[in-house]
Amino acid sequence: MHKDELIQLHTLMAQLKRYFECQGVECDFSEYKSLSISPVHVHRSKAEHKHAIFVLGNDIAKIISEDENMGGGRTSERMQELAARTGNKVIQDN
Repeated sequence: MHKDELIQLHTLMAQLKRYFECQGVECDFSEYKSLSISPVHVHRSKAEHKHAIFVLGNDIAKIISEDENMGGGRTSERMQELAARTGNKVIQDN
């Protein structure tokens, strides 16, 4: 995926985050917030945006998996694995 496509995906996921926050859904998104990156930070690296997407995706997947009507339990685990892998790459690149 190209950097601009990752930023578009990051934007969409940030909008989902905002939606859940406005709806009062219980999730603190603390790990994502600790990254201090948002989709508007276009100067940040492709790897940093990719890591942020996986971290945010993990939080969103947790919210979805808690909903009894959706079957996303394994999605959260997979996002966490991908976030860990990309996080290690970000650290190595810096």
